Amino acid sequence: MAIDKNEIINFLAQEFPQALEKTSIQEITDRGAELLYRVDQNDLRPGQTVSGPTLMLVADFALYVAIMGHLGLIAMAVTTNMTINFFRKPNGNQNIRAVCKLIKVGRTLVTGEVWLYSIGDDEPVAHVIGTYAIPTKPIQ
Repeated sequence: MAIDKNEIINFLAQEFPQALEKTSIQEITDRGAELLYRVDQNDLRPGQTVSGPTLMLVADFALYVAIMGHLGLIAMAVTTNMTINFFRKPNGNQNIRAVCKLIKVGRTLVTGEVWLYSIGDDEPVAHVIGTYAIPTKPIQ
């Protein structure tokens, strides 16, 4: 039950508006999503680089959006695991692009990968593998 970008944005604006304050959904693809995160001073660590927690936040949100794009509006899907590999220093003056692809979609678990890039650089700054638990019954 794939849904489009506007349905996801409307859902997030109502249920999770803070998630859209610095992030825009660029595209929902077949089993994936692409997001843009607007970096500001609050995301930086010493050395003018984007912090690891910020990169993890972006990757986690990209997975959540990709799952909703593929399975529908599942508000209570939750992260169960996340592994991140940092490759190079992200440019603190550039926004972050997240490209997510779902690897395995099961009944109760969904695993995906996210490649993170500083805008203007074709080399990734990090790679994430994450798993989400999908609720087995709707929560009222």
